[in-house]
Amino acid sequence: MQKKKSSENKRKTKGIFLELRDKARSKDKKTKSFTFIYFIIAFIAIIVINSYIFTSEVKNIPYSEFKELITKGKISDVVIDVEAIQGNLSLESGKKTKFLTSRVDDPDIVKDLQKNNIRFSGQYENKFIKAIISWVLPFAIIILIWNLLMKKMGGAPSSILNFGKSRGKIYGEDEIKITFEDVAGVDEAKEELKEIIEYLSTPDKFLNIGGKIPKGILLVGPPGSGKTLLAKAVAGEAKVPFFSMSGSDFVEMFVGVGASRVRDLFAQAQEKAPCIIFIDELDAIGKARGMNPLSSHDEREQTLNQLLAEMDGFDTKAGVIIMAATNRPEILDPALLRPGRFDRHVLVDRPDIRGREEILKVHIKGVKVANDVDLSVIAARTPGFVGADLANIVNESALLAARKAKSAVTMGEFEEAIDRIIGGLEKKKRVMNIKEKEIVAYHETGHALMAEFLETADQVHKISIIPRGIAALGYTMQLPTEDRYLMTKKELLDRLGVLLGGRIAEEVVFGEVSTGAHNDLFRATDIAKSMVKQYGMSEKLGYVTFEGERKPLFLDINPSFGGKDYSEETAREIDNEVKRIIDESYVRVKNLLSERRDIMEKVARTLLEKETIDGETLRVLIKGNSGENGDDKPGEEADRPH
Repeated sequence: MQKKKSSENKRKTKGIFLELRDKARSKDKKTKSFTFIYFIIAFIAIIVINSYIFTSEVKNIPYSEFKELITKGKISDVVIDVEAIQGNLSLESGKKTKFLTSRVDDPDIVKDLQKNNIRFSGQYENKFIKAIISWVLPFAIIILIWNLLMKKMGGAPSSILNFGKSRGKIYGEDEIKITFEDVAGVDEAKEELKEIIEYLSTPDKFLNIGGKIPKGILLVGPPGSGKTLLAKAVAGEAKVPFFSMSGSDFVEMFVGVGASRVRDLFAQAQEKAPCIIFIDELDAIGKARGMNPLSSHDEREQTLNQLLAEMDGFDTKAGVIIMAATNRPEILDPALLRPGRFDRHVLVDRPDIRGREEILKVHIKGVKVANDVDLSVIAARTPGFVGADLANIVNESALLAARKAKSAVTMGEFEEAIDRIIGGLEKKKRVMNIKEKEIVAYHETGHALMAEFLETADQVHKISIIPRGIAALGYTMQLPTEDRYLMTKKELLDRLGVLLGGRIAEEVVFGEVSTGAHNDLFRATDIAKSMVKQYGMSEKLGYVTFEGERKPLFLDINPSFGGKDYSEETAREIDNEVKRIIDESYVRVKNLLSERRDIMEKVARTLLEKETIDGETLRVLIKGNSGENGDDKPGEEADRPH
């Protein structure tokens, strides 16, 4: 009985899909617009070609005049056709021209020609060949020229006339080879999407119990985190057609084209059901309406309105699932995010250290890797990196190994690739004078020592005074021991101290400062402002936030517009608190570096000699100078202020 019920349920499910598919196909299809103006132009061109190219200059004369010219000896030869007589006529000037006259039923014509010694002949005309030469050939030439012009304009003739057609790429059931095995580091997102795969594979399981699958799934996350790859993997696992389209593909300069493309996309999807529609960069058409008061009814809003209407108008029982991706969810229209539209949000976040290691394992499958490569170390060295960044590291390391004519990629190439991506291209040939090199060495030493002396600061991995990138004359690389998601006030103050360490080291040693700390001061000020305005870490202002403009969730940019929503007096208090935090950190760091001037001198001299030292060498120099042999950071108990 259970087998009979399950078979009946399957037949019902298939019947539902077939019925809905037939309804979609039975809808009135759009009639293809067709213009006859091109054929009119071609017809006129053919007539002109026949009149002026294929037809030479001929003098038409009446038959009576033709008979007189025979007797006068003005005609040299004639060709007698079924309907006409043509030949060569001698003019009074001595020139010859062709003539043409209609043939008349005259039995004496041959006798007259023989009597006047005029050569004559008959002609059999192949009308089929003449028609091909005079009509088909010019028409073919015109079509060829038309196609060439359309290709120069960027598309076939049909694409010019079909602005309203969807430009989405359609992948068949077997065309997408990407599966969940090719996606790593986003286990939670994969678990969320397995329900969609199960529904597309066995819809009767959900339909029988009365459950409704979400209409839309919105993938949100930073750029390069694998949102598009994850959507393709869902289609590859479910073995269903996949419609892929970018949000910018809907928008055109012509009004109404975007809405027409949305309608056409959904019509095609319902014919191919069950399937998946994927819209990448949804924020291109899904931006909240009313944000631009000067164009409240522009083309983008019409496209959004049509998308909202289409999402309301179709039933998920037809097997059409809509997926979209964006890194700007905060600017999307609320109507898109309500239940019944994109009601399920899946976060595709930056991977943790374990996720980064899994992503690296996926990307090195086709790369020859040496035995000394430790993926866990590479994962630890790349905090905050997304899948695209890790793929770039693997590719850069492979290119470096090939450039050095190595048979496999070693750990050295991976280290160099990470440094190149983080700091920029190394500029070993840039010539710096001795004074500037000393300033850079002491500057980086100040950063490194503060990272080692302050309790909650991340350990130093490498110090270098080799210029990199556009403006970096040196760098100090720190590596966190673990992934962190919260920062305490003490940790922020320690990070502030590390940033100020370079500028203060210059002041302690040389008695003056340089322009090299511009970026450090900018980041330090930003941390202090965030402590006061966002995190409520000012005792004077209390637990209040003064952040007026909401920042993007996944993009590291600050909005450039928006006014203050607090008084001038409060703004003055905020400025005073920011300055107080930085001034207190300045005094704290200057005291630490002044007390350990001998350690700073030793590290800076070693850095000037070797140009690059790693974190272990730095810690050996510090311990050797201070006489400590323990495993803790120098001065962890006695030297650090608490």
